[in-house]
Amino acid sequence: MLNKIPKIMALHDMSGVGRCSLTVIIPIMSALGCQVCPLPTALLSNHSEYKEFYFFDFAKHMEEYYFNWEKNNELFDCVYSGFIGSEEQINIILDIIGKVKEKNNEALIVVDPVMGDHGFTYATYNDTMVRKMSHLAEKADIITPNLTEASILLGKEYCDEKAAIPQIKEYLRELCSLGPKISVITGISTEEGQHINVCYNKEEDKFWKAPFVYVDKRYPGTGDLFTSLFLGYYMKGKNLPEAMEEASRFVSLAVLATYEAETLSSEGVIFEKIMKELYNEIREYKYSDM
Repeated sequence: MLNKIPKIMALHDMSGVGRCSLTVIIPIMSALGCQVCPLPTALLSNHSEYKEFYFFDFAKHMEEYYFNWEKNNELFDCVYSGFIGSEEQINIILDIIGKVKEKNNEALIVVDPVMGDHGFTYATYNDTMVRKMSHLAEKADIITPNLTEASILLGKEYCDEKAAIPQIKEYLRELCSLGPKISVITGISTEEGQHINVCYNKEEDKFWKAPFVYVDKRYPGTGDLFTSLFLGYYMKGKNLPEAMEEASRFVSLAVLATYEAETLSSEGVIFEKIMKELYNEIREYKYSDM
């Protein structure tokens, strides 16, 4: 790494209410020892799953915003992209990734292809944006979709039934065939009754799974929380399955705490109450090969 404290460029939206995107990423990754440098893709009053929300596309300002970082010779250890506000932004982000890699060819590129969940695409996405997301995936070292997003990227029909392990392994391989070295799929329920997050390292040709605690209630922002945790632990030196299990554990604790508090699901998970758990790292890991 170029910086003593990992410097992460976070290309995500800023949603004022709803505990997602940058309002999750900044506190979580900072607590894990990273410097988070936000480059907003959009400004929202609240996330798009609310009935009413204000949306401002930041595309016209992104290049000038980044250009000032270039003029100051800022060097980044990682580019971490998430919610994309418009088609134009994908081209802008691809250009920014190219410029970052020119200055630091070892910079890690992480793409969380935030497009949908539970078989549905988010309201701010159109078909062209979905197709263009595959171009961004080509540049990624690590990609972290949920099952809906993996299905969209691979052009497969989403199936909400229990998943078979051979099918999941094939999805992980196919995601890596798009370009990434590492693929992660979150929130999977298997035919055997397991609730797991899974990952694949193409260079080692190895698969792992890590358990999570399932709660039958949906909370927005858990994908942002997972990837931020996963990346934060990975940048700290955890290996791939360890980082995945640490992220799985914290998200489970946050979901359980939120469920017990009986807060509105639209407000996301109350991770603030359990931040100290970030430092209680797992002593005996439960991840396993697939």
